[in-house]
Parts: sequence; C-alpha cells; structure tokens
Amino acid sequence: MSASKAMKWITGSCEIILAIPILGAAIVIGTGYSVLGLMFILHVITLILSSRDRESIYGSVLGIITSLLAWIPFVGWFLHLITGILLMVSGGQKSRYPSNHIYPQ
Repeated sequence: MSASKAMKWITGSCEIILAIPILGAAIVIGTGYSVLGLMFILHVITLILSSRDRESIYGSVLGIITSLLAWIPFVGWFLHLITGILLMVSGGQKSRYPSNHIYPQ
C-alpha cells in the first residue's frame, strides 16, 4: 500500500469520526477548533502524496475545504461526512498506474 493510500484511509477515518454528530462536535469544540487545523495539515500532506503517486486528489481537496468551513455547525457535519466517504472510496481504488509501469511524459 502506498503512503498516499494509507493517508487517505487515515484522514478518511478521522473525517468519519468528526461526522458523528455529538462526538465530532465535542472533539472540535473540546480542542478549541485546533483539530480542524491538524486535519488541514493532514489533507495537504495527503494531497502532495497523491499528486506524487498520480492518484485521485478530489478527497484531499474537499478535505482542505472542509477544514476551512467545518466551524459552521450543520455545514461542517455534512462536509465531514462527504469528505470521509470520498477519501475512503479513493483509498480503496486500484491505482491507474501500477508500480512497474512507465509513466507517460
């Protein structure tokens, strides 16, 4: 498993946890919203790794947007849920380019 796929599973799992209505709100508020900053950093790292490995980046891009907007109560819940699902789906997809493939220039 590539580092980008592992990061997609990790960030996707964190987003799903943050989407649990009372638990996610307690985590976000209890950390003084700093967990959103941590998730922003993790999504940027995942985006860089996914770009390097030529994998889909839409989950990480939405994760960055989610980290910026998740302080809005119901919008945050919805964005955490959608982001978590997209990251899990993209983390489970097969790579377009196998490791022994010569990449097109």
